[in-house]
Amino acid sequence: MAGQETSKIRYYAAPTHPGVRQGSARDSGLKQTSTAAGAAGSTAYVVLISCIATIGGFLFGFDSGVINGTVDGLRLAFDADNVGTGFNVASMLLGCAAGAFFAGRLADRFGRRFIMRIAAVLFIVSAWGSGIASGSAEFVMYRMLGGLAVGAASVLAPAYISEVAPAHFRGALATVQQIAIISGLFAAFLSNYAIAAAAGASTAEFWWGFEAWRWMFWFELVPASIFLLALMFIPESPRFLVLSERREQALIVLERLSGQSAAVIKVDEITASLATDRHRPRFRDLLDPHTGRLRRLVWVGLGLATLQQLVGINVVFYYGAVLWQSVGFTESDALMINILSGGLSIAAVTVTVLLVDRIGRKPLLLAGSIGMAVTLAIVTWVFAQADTAADGSLVLTGALGPVALIAANAYVMFFNFSWGPIMWVMLGEMFPNQIRGTGLAVAGLAQWGSNFAITMTFPIMLGSIGLAGAYGFYTVCAALSIAFVTLMVHETRGLELEEMRG
Repeated sequence: MAGQETSKIRYYAAPTHPGVRQGSARDSGLKQTSTAAGAAGSTAYVVLISCIATIGGFLFGFDSGVINGTVDGLRLAFDADNVGTGFNVASMLLGCAAGAFFAGRLADRFGRRFIMRIAAVLFIVSAWGSGIASGSAEFVMYRMLGGLAVGAASVLAPAYISEVAPAHFRGALATVQQIAIISGLFAAFLSNYAIAAAAGASTAEFWWGFEAWRWMFWFELVPASIFLLALMFIPESPRFLVLSERREQALIVLERLSGQSAAVIKVDEITASLATDRHRPRFRDLLDPHTGRLRRLVWVGLGLATLQQLVGINVVFYYGAVLWQSVGFTESDALMINILSGGLSIAAVTVTVLLVDRIGRKPLLLAGSIGMAVTLAIVTWVFAQADTAADGSLVLTGALGPVALIAANAYVMFFNFSWGPIMWVMLGEMFPNQIRGTGLAVAGLAQWGSNFAITMTFPIMLGSIGLAGAYGFYTVCAALSIAFVTLMVHETRGLELEEMRG
């Protein structure tokens, strides 16, 4: 495919400069060598700036996972009941929903890069403030600021990557975003475990008289500061620049990304994709102009965003320590299981990077849906068989403990092989240029709204219908995702962003 694109560029480049003298065979050979070197250089540059954007994904993961080891500390420090603890944990997600909703619209006005810089500042403020909070209200305020950053990073990083990467490896680069998210989760789990082990418990005092759980939040200051600094060195999205009628700046960026000849062609293609409906993006664009109803493509985005959360993955990420302690594991064992889950998740996403541009997005989604439905059903069955201790907690006897552990980690792997990365890949690329920002805004709002609902209701479900009932609900949602992928999702592999239709 790369070779085909090079040939296409040369075919169209010749008529653009009719006055250029045809060179000798030696000149032609030098030109081919130069083109190959330039392509290698531009590919390295695309990978570099994409990796910088994915630091936002790392912070997304870290900020989401760090709460996992601090639940006991929050409950003790703020004297919270189950509902209060659930809101302390889930409060960030309200900010995430708002951040995802407004980031897409603001990025259409001020640029992808500028809004990501704002998100980096919010990550820093939230990490510091969450650690110094002296009460639930103060803690929730700082966590919601962090949520704004997470929501913005969650939609803008994949969008930015999709808008700077060529089609033939766009999926792989966008999938790296999920590796960054899982790496952030893994880093949070690892730092939580190390800090709790050094202090003796998450609620024990650590350095300078502050409890260990506060240091778990402060550790995030390091990657957040790196993100802010690195964002000073990446270019603005060329699609945004064309949308903002800054053609010359778009050409400069595209020349850096793909070479001079390809840049001219690409700017013309982007301009042509906007020519039929050239105006500042607005929410009305999400409606079908003929029927006045929400476009089918937007419904697909909403379905992808919502179902990714309804399968219950963030219960594992946010409440993993609580979950495993509730079935008999110690706090130390539970935190170690989180680390194992994080490592397996990274391995699963790495496989997706290798496959997403070869076999496509839809087959991976379908395989993941089937795998999640089966493994969640096994976990549900195990929890239904568990004995109940005098204090009301579950006890897994015999082989039930290992079966639950294996099935739960297999479920995490299936998710991170499919819905984890592919949902973000598709949201970043499936919308046409004119509605990408607004499409991401509503899909991001749905994703984080669902995330909030699942996270907030888990402690309530745990106390009412139990683990088996909660996981039974997630199993049903995973089964529904099979039908949704089969009937609603269309393949986007290999298509240029300018070929996406609403």
